[in-house]
Amino acid sequence: MKILSIIPARGGSKGIPKKNIIDVNGKPLIAYTIEPAMEALRNGAIDEVIVSTDSEEIAEVARSFGASVPFLRPENISGDKAKSIEFIQHALDYFKKGGRHFDAILLLQPTSPLRTGSDIREAIELFKNSSNDSLISCFEEEYINDLVIYRLDADGKTSIPVSPLHNKGVRRQDHGSLYVRNGCIYITSVSLAEKGFVIGEQPLMYIMDKNRSVNVDTMEDLELLRKMLQ
Repeated sequence: MKILSIIPARGGSKGIPKKNIIDVNGKPLIAYTIEPAMEALRNGAIDEVIVSTDSEEIAEVARSFGASVPFLRPENISGDKAKSIEFIQHALDYFKKGGRHFDAILLLQPTSPLRTGSDIREAIELFKNSSNDSLISCFEEEYINDLVIYRLDADGKTSIPVSPLHNKGVRRQDHGSLYVRNGCIYITSVSLAEKGFVIGEQPLMYIMDKNRSVNVDTMEDLELLRKMLQ
């Protein structure tokens, strides 16, 4: 199975300016994703590692850590409303024109930087040994489940329970855990991507620790990551 790893890193982040290359304890944020991907490449788990970006500045940083940047992403699929499937299909089209074909895409978001090379290899092995068309990484959430989740009614005051068991005395422990997608690892078959999807109806699940599921969206997330890495 030939696998293309794509690390998406557009330049126009708003919440944290230059987020993908901001310094995190001596290294740019994106390096924490490129390094385990390159490790997986050296070990033969994947066949190519590219960074898909619209920024030459990000491209230079990515190349300095060993990733390939074979193109700059077009502006029309680089805005904050662009969907992941758009840059995935763009990358596949680029390689197809050059005569290279892949069986699956490994999507690694720089904003979820705490996955390891071992995580990548184990997730790929799980995917290869199945017939599923996609895989997602998740963490187990022991407290938050639909027993304690409510929506707000149109009046802005009244709660609408998600679960009909919310007031039936069911213990959280008896209800069981939920699993939350953490954004660290996505694997998608090319056939699914060509249909316009990153995640299939019943994706495989690769389970990670909750404390490695930090997703950097805000300055608070960034400071938490810095403290965790100290």
